[in-house]
Amino acid sequence: MFTLSNLVQPETLETAYQILSDKRNNTILGGCAFLKMGSKRIGTAIDLSNLSLSYIKETDGFIEIGGMTSLREFETHTLLKESFNGVLPKAVRSIIGVQFRNCVTVGASVFSKYGFSDLITALLVLDTEVELYKDGRMPLVDFLKMPKQKDILVRLWIKLVNRKATYLNLRKSASDYSVLNVAVSKLNDQWTIVVGARPRRAAIASNASAILSKGTQSAAEVEAVAKEAANELSFGTNMRGSAEYRKALCKVLVKRAIMEVKACK
Repeated sequence: MFTLSNLVQPETLETAYQILSDKRNNTILGGCAFLKMGSKRIGTAIDLSNLSLSYIKETDGFIEIGGMTSLREFETHTLLKESFNGVLPKAVRSIIGVQFRNCVTVGASVFSKYGFSDLITALLVLDTEVELYKDGRMPLVDFLKMPKQKDILVRLWIKLVNRKATYLNLRKSASDYSVLNVAVSKLNDQWTIVVGARPRRAAIASNASAILSKGTQSAAEVEAVAKEAANELSFGTNMRGSAEYRKALCKVLVKRAIMEVKACK
């Protein structure tokens, strides 16, 4: 369980960022779902509840999502259910339980860059941008490559296009973390394949995506692309599975995900 010396609820993002930057052990709380599993000592804890950052709405051709939006809102919101074949609600609906998803925030989940994240895997196959208070707006893929630093994830922007997508994973039990998760999407002739919980952070299988985009997506080609995705990405071992098992599982999930997207209307 974490401990804290002080709790503040700033009224502006500027104030929140200033407090965050003042001392090394000052921390944004988010939903505290994962934070409470550790033993971190926090100087000043910063609660963003007063900044009106819990919302999902359509804005100028984008889905705009506030950083304090809960995963439960993500799961149940009509706009997300009706966009991209419901890939985002599908990605989060198996995370622990409803009570847990009511606490976890989108901003904290993405900003923390968890290797086991189901959400990041799904977001990566869409045209997703993050907006940070200090560093501004950038593609999610660029944000994931940045070193961790003091900042606040204010909102996500997802471009509303006719992209077909799906998300698959394997869990040992309904409430466990994914052994491996996969998302695949298609916009016109361009395909994107993402694999996460490797157990490293989610990554795009660039070579496999390029091969699939240039081909005919025949059964033999899909088989070859799934194999290429497993070969170009690296896998690790932890208590949920070995690197070899994850590599074998990757081939199966990528193939199934591609076939699901091909069947999307």
